[in-house]
Parts: sequence; C-alpha cells; structure tokens
Amino acid sequence: MSVILSPVFSDSDWIEHGFATRHASDWFDSSRLAHLKQIHSDVVAVASAPGHLGEGDALITNAPGVLVGIRTADCIPVLLADPVHLAVAAIHAGWRGTAANIVAATLRAMTREFGTKPGDVVAAIGPGIGACCYEVSGDVAAQFTEWFPEDAGREGKRHLDLIEANRRQLASAGVHAIDSLSICTKCDLNFESFRREGEAAGRMYSVIGVRR
Repeated sequence: MSVILSPVFSDSDWIEHGFATRHASDWFDSSRLAHLKQIHSDVVAVASAPGHLGEGDALITNAPGVLVGIRTADCIPVLLADPVHLAVAAIHAGWRGTAANIVAATLRAMTREFGTKPGDVVAAIGPGIGACCYEVSGDVAAQFTEWFPEDAGREGKRHLDLIEANRRQLASAGVHAIDSLSICTKCDLNFESFRREGEAAGRMYSVIGVRR
C-alpha cells in the first residue's frame, strides 16, 4: 500500500487524487503541484498554476492539470471536490486549523471564487491521528466545545478527535457526502507520525486535481 484512494471520488472521472502512505514515492508529477508553507492557520490560497504560493493551509483550484497538495504527519488531510463547477481543494487541518474551522473557510473561498455550493461538495477525510492517540491539554480541548458540546464542563487533559471535529464542521457547513478513512497515523506504521517518531517523522502528501 503506497497511496490510498477515497471511494467517495470513485465515480468522478474528472478528479485525480490520493492520500500517501510513508511508502509512496514519485506517485504524482511534482511539476504540476501547487503547495504552501503550512503555518497551522485558516488561510486559503487560490492556485491557478503550479508552484509555491506562500503561506497558508488550504489550496483551491479549478485549473485543469494543476494539483493542489498538503503535507501531514498526524494532522488531518481533507480533500474536497465540487462536481458542478469542477473545482477542488486540499486542506491541512491540525488542531489550530481545525479550531479555526479551516474547512468552512475553504468552502467560503470556493463559493467566492467558483460559485461552489456546499451541498454539492464531496469530501474525503484522510489518515490522521485518532482520538485513541491524541491527548491534549484542557486549554486546547476547550477550544472545541462548540463541536463537542457533550464534553462541556470537562476539565483537564483528554483525548481529542480531530477527524470527527472536521467531519462535524463539514456537515455543519452544508456538506452531505463525507467519507472518513478513519485511519490513525500513530497506530498504523504505514504512516508517518510526529507523535510516534518526533522530529524524525517524514511528511506525506495528500493531493487532488482536475484532470486535463
């Protein structure tokens, strides 16, 4: 296993995409890639051509042949596709980006740039650290009370489910078709994990694009 494909995109022959494992190499044409210096934000960039597009954590495009990609090693990769306007997005959702609701910011940018309606969007949430392995401080967890009201009033450290937080945020924004691969990158040795390997961890690309 080197690249995982989401079944939610299987009927969309206009999309090319993939979530890499740690075993993936040269699986896409890097000369076609638009990418960012990731800063754990809710900043969204529009990619009309390949190359480095500054700082941010989400990329959107409707340019055929351009791949948008983000890199992760426990943070949550989210890929979006609008089959009506033939537009796509790649999102890097760490805890800070998730707390800032980067998926909603990305959908707003797609609406502004391409006319996207969230109800038309298909979303795939890729491998990321699971609640099983992601213990955070009470201060961090408190920033997610809106998305986990069942945890209101709890204090101290707890396990945070970033995958579920992003799923709930997508649903709240109006996205109905959501596939979550539900793979924990720390548990599964096929994936890079900063929590497991520290600074020695590599990074994995999640990529999506509109076919030429």
